[in-house]
Amino acid sequence: MRIPFLALIVVPLAELYLLFAVADLIGGLATLALVILTAAVGLSVLRYQGFSTLNRANQRMAAGQLPGQEIVEGMMLAVAGALLLTPGLITDTIGFLLLTPVVRKRLAKRAISKGSGFFVGGFASGTRWQSGPSNSRGRGDIIDGEVVDRDAPPRDSTLEHNSDDERFRH
Repeated sequence: MRIPFLALIVVPLAELYLLFAVADLIGGLATLALVILTAAVGLSVLRYQGFSTLNRANQRMAAGQLPGQEIVEGMMLAVAGALLLTPGLITDTIGFLLLTPVVRKRLAKRAISKGSGFFVGGFASGTRWQSGPSNSRGRGDIIDGEVVDRDAPPRDSTLEHNSDDERFRH
């Protein structure tokens, strides 16, 4: 709890100090232009990297694989975008590092290998899926059946839809 709180205090102070130091060296307007330029360039690179990551995720899903690496990289790209939109040179530097594919891939692999249970084996690792209601108590018999609505009018199974049906009128 202390580290995020300290980061919320220390990072903005360091950003201000660095911005003033750079402004003393190159001037205030040039520093402002630099901050705006880094945000614009970073967001355009972010857009390209985001589409690239999305395409790789789609390819992995089409191959029947879970795109765990791509999901982690996508989260890192979101963080990079937030950092690039935050005015400051330190956050821009960290954001640009996260936009670099080599750095992002290594950090993503490290995050996955450190093994939070969320990433190991994919989303549903160790989860049993069922199509019916949950029997969370673990008691009782499970009876497989089919619900029949006796009040509903009989349906002609040979027709896909009735042309008189209001749902199919244009």
